[in-house]
Amino acid sequence: MADYFIQEKSFGNANTLVKDQEGHPLFTLVGRTGTKDDWLTLYRMNGENVASVKQVRWPFMRRFEIYEGSQKVGTLQRFLSWPSDFYFVQQLHWVVYGNLAQHRYKIQHFNQEIMSMDKTQLLAGGHYVLHVTHEKDAPVCICLAAILDYWNYHYNRGSLFYHNDTLELNANYQTFSKK
Repeated sequence: MADYFIQEKSFGNANTLVKDQEGHPLFTLVGRTGTKDDWLTLYRMNGENVASVKQVRWPFMRRFEIYEGSQKVGTLQRFLSWPSDFYFVQQLHWVVYGNLAQHRYKIQHFNQEIMSMDKTQLLAGGHYVLHVTHEKDAPVCICLAAILDYWNYHYNRGSLFYHNDTLELNANYQTFSKK
């Protein structure tokens, strides 16, 4: 198991360093998210591209394609966000769940934990700490954490299309059933 530390801030739209527990930089995350075809790319400190994320917009929802090097390994989409947040990474069969607003969540493959994320305080200030079970999964996990951070800070959770549709259907059903 390895731990990765990221300075607490919105890290999806700026250059971000990912450090080990001794404070040595391991990766840098470069790019931005927010519009269709935006990319976030994770590089090792030697300049090697290890993972990236591309934002894809589908009608009524956003998806993110995840790449390891240049090979697509999965697509992240929101599955459910009430009462907890649930996401699914197709192709990898990973489920992401937890409390996005508190930056506490887990990634699992069936009953195996892939990663957990939490907050911690270090001398340099607040940090997110990613506990990754297998180091080979770290680049993809860091990219997923950046996407979830983006959704936490930039997505209006009250205006989800399918929630509004469901509320309207329920309201119509209640009106219809009262008559």
